[in-house]
Amino acid sequence: MAEHTEHTKHTEDAEHTRRTRLTEHTETVKHTERAGTAGRPETPGGPTPTVVVDGVHVTYTVHGGGAGGRGAATAALGRILRRGGAAPAGRRVHAVKGVGFVAHRGEAIGLIGSNGSGKSTLLKAIAGLQPVERGRVYTQGQPSLLGVNAALMGDLTGERNVILGGLAMGMSRTEIRERYQEIVDFAGLDETGDAISRPMRTYSSGMGARLRFSIAAAKSHDVLLIDEALATGDARFRQRSRRRIEELRAAAGTVFLVSHSNSTITETCERALWLEAGTLRMDGPAKEVVAAYEEFTATGGPLGAKTPGKQDIAV
Repeated sequence: MAEHTEHTKHTEDAEHTRRTRLTEHTETVKHTERAGTAGRPETPGGPTPTVVVDGVHVTYTVHGGGAGGRGAATAALGRILRRGGAAPAGRRVHAVKGVGFVAHRGEAIGLIGSNGSGKSTLLKAIAGLQPVERGRVYTQGQPSLLGVNAALMGDLTGERNVILGGLAMGMSRTEIRERYQEIVDFAGLDETGDAISRPMRTYSSGMGARLRFSIAAAKSHDVLLIDEALATGDARFRQRSRRRIEELRAAAGTVFLVSHSNSTITETCERALWLEAGTLRMDGPAKEVVAAYEEFTATGGPLGAKTPGKQDIAV
């Protein structure tokens, strides 16, 4: 009986948090539309919103890998041979389903959820790299997406990639020269001999991830989106990264962090969004959201609900 009462209280608290966020989100969107800010929402009084996601749906079509489990090369050859004929319909994936929330200046927000739940797709939509089928995304300033596959060039040395990455973020050559040693030191590449002068393709995944984060963190961002970039770093690098994220937040920025490490989320973020099968399941304090997610994964989902599978994601 006590366990049932505690579960009911937890459910009511989660619902209250969700309704509070929903009300805040609705009022902000209304104000944005009245003000006609063209992607720069503001609210009178209170913290300034930097990102407003309003009922966003994201879909895309996956081609190839059809019947018979053919590989990518075979599927591509089939498309070439069929050129001029009717193109195959492909498989439509509904990756994000009606997600809505508001992020404010100075917040660090973690995104958690099972594989395929839409976390990375949502970050790409916020960054403007993934078209939105329905709904709207408002941002104040230019969001910067940092992922473990950020576009640096493997045949160039680490030194050249620092320059390339800095220029891609809008830094001047003077700014890059001034911050060059700081970037190298932050990435820990001086600790591994001549790594900075070697081609980046010779780096381990951890070294590459550290360099990408170091380049991105050298510049202050209005909105910084981090997709699993801290997962491959060692403990010392994660500690340095958390300190840098705190500095970015103190500079009135907003940080989004996708990670499968729940401890990283609770240590780095004070708020978390839990996505499951493309829907926003919970939005609230990071420790509460992570606890609910861990309970969900441990039990296979709440009583009477099934764990989302492929049929829930690809429609």
